[in-house]
Amino acid sequence: MVSDGGYYNRCMSEPIAKIDPARASASLQSDVHRYALLAVELGATAAAAVPAEAVPVDDRVTLKCAVPKCFGYGTCANCPPHAPSAERMRSIIAEYGAAVLLRLDVPPRVIVRDRDTIKERVEAYKKVFSIVSGLESAAFYDGHYLAVGLAAGSCKSTFCHDLDCAVLQRQKCRHNLVARPSMEAVGIDCYALAVSVGWEVFPIGSGATVDRVPAGSLIGLLLVG
Repeated sequence: MVSDGGYYNRCMSEPIAKIDPARASASLQSDVHRYALLAVELGATAAAAVPAEAVPVDDRVTLKCAVPKCFGYGTCANCPPHAPSAERMRSIIAEYGAAVLLRLDVPPRVIVRDRDTIKERVEAYKKVFSIVSGLESAAFYDGHYLAVGLAAGSCKSTFCHDLDCAVLQRQKCRHNLVARPSMEAVGIDCYALAVSVGWEVFPIGSGATVDRVPAGSLIGLLLVG
């Protein structure tokens, strides 16, 4: 898991300020740029502040979860069809003012589905969940109390691989502070968004092999405002 950075440690130790929506709104743009720096401090390879309106939501993204069926489909409270729909997410994102996109580069030998690197792959996914959770927490205590983060991949395969999803069993989530939907689970076209900020992204499916993949990455998002 990623260790907290200096800024995060400082904001967690300082007195909690009272809620002031006007102040939070006035500082939104400077704050998201600061959170982009914090994402790198927490372990991301790169991060960029983007307008929330630039976050693309496409119903075809969640269709890809269902056709063909992803291994996580229906098995996790944060995966389709249980995750917020693309239609709902589209209207929710319209209520936000800005976002922070973050990327964690992962060696191709780790990101391709090879049983020999499964532990390293899971740790990479855990790192993204942890970074996103840290950013969400920092924004919350800065007064952006409606900030919400989205990770990469299924939280079930990352944290509860051999266990049934507790939430679907009407129990408390085992990892409630870090578990959350991925960007793709709610219909966000993370590939298009990453390309829009100048990042190189390569499609890595079940048939990908190390020799065919120039680079691998996992992508997360924080919505603020």
